[in-house]
Amino acid sequence: MNIKSFRIFDNDLDQSAINVYLSSNAIAVDTETMGLIPRRDRLCLVQICNEDEYISLVRVERGIESAPYLKQLMEATHVTKVFHYARFDVGILKYQLGINTSPIFCTKIASKLARTYTDKHGLREVVKELTQVDLDKSAQSSDWGNIQNLSEHQLQYATNDVRYLLAISKTLTQMLKREERYDLAIKCFDHIPTIVELDLLGYDNVFRH
Repeated sequence: MNIKSFRIFDNDLDQSAINVYLSSNAIAVDTETMGLIPRRDRLCLVQICNEDEYISLVRVERGIESAPYLKQLMEATHVTKVFHYARFDVGILKYQLGINTSPIFCTKIASKLARTYTDKHGLREVVKELTQVDLDKSAQSSDWGNIQNLSEHQLQYATNDVRYLLAISKTLTQMLKREERYDLAIKCFDHIPTIVELDLLGYDNVFRH
């Protein structure tokens, strides 16, 4: 799993990169942050990959509140954005950069609906079963805030987190359709922006009795 070619951008994509991604039917997206609470922990890195493994890493400096090219791409209705646990990534993109991501495919939700024979739905477990690649997740809990000096290990981790998402989304789609749960998955994906809005407003499971 050596690092393949990728481009690093500061604070936003450029015109050439967004043109590549806008020509895709789907792209894989992930984020790295200083923690798991959007209202406290800032966005540090956005990773994007298409089917040709054209990978971009966007370093986001403290205080950046908008990224016009990223916003255009994330809101493009003809490009599906594939995440693993979209609820968090979509939330941090909305909170910090004002991006309303759509349409969405979440491989974690898809895995829970399709792979009901297991309770292991983390990215590493799903990728290992469906692609036979064992991801190294040891850089997950590391300092992503030092964006100008990210280590080779962190860069490899960041690129690998998007490299396999499109492949597993295709396999999960096949499984969902086979088990007649694909329409249910789409309804779940469509509901993610509402859940994100509730999260950012501080609500805790309004569906609980």
